[in-house]
Amino acid sequence: MRKSWMAAVAAMAVASGCGSGGGPAVDPAPTSSAASAPVPTPSAAHRLTVASPAYPDGGTIPRRYTCEGEDVSPPLGVTGVPAGTVSLALLLQDPDAPGGTFTHWLAWDIAPHTAHLAAGEHPAGAAEGRNGFGRTGYGGPCPPRGDHPHRYVLTVYATDRRPSLAPDTTPADLLGALSGHTLASGTLTGRYGR
Repeated sequence: MRKSWMAAVAAMAVASGCGSGGGPAVDPAPTSSAASAPVPTPSAAHRLTVASPAYPDGGTIPRRYTCEGEDVSPPLGVTGVPAGTVSLALLLQDPDAPGGTFTHWLAWDIAPHTAHLAAGEHPAGAAEGRNGFGRTGYGGPCPPRGDHPHRYVLTVYATDRRPSLAPDTTPADLLGALSGHTLASGTLTGRYGR
């Protein structure tokens, strides 16, 4: 079953926020500046494939996974995890938020054999940090009404260690802990507007 899921993810890969404005709570301001953090730099030869059966890379994120829907994380698949990977980490951010980059999800110490996550599934045994809404775990896209569709960039990192981070870890803390320890990474970008 795992191999069929990975084959489907690979096939999808080949085929293939936020501010105020009424309605549900929206991202008021960025929680940290990930731009000032060192960016993990894996070898160009090692790229992960990150895909979702819910939307293609560059496609529209379905309402179910946003603040206007069920606000659950989308289903995800990861392939291409290199040998020697000790853990995975993920970071979901909106670089188009009015106040600067806004964090929607950060998690680390994910088991390296994790090939997929179902919709709304928290990575088993992993640690999840506080998102820009002030909650632990996933917080879906919620851009200002009438704003252009925002980009939501989900990056998965394969690392050679298990970072020891506090529950209030910021994206800058996470990226700092991964710097020099990232074996591979990959992204999935979705768009959403209201």
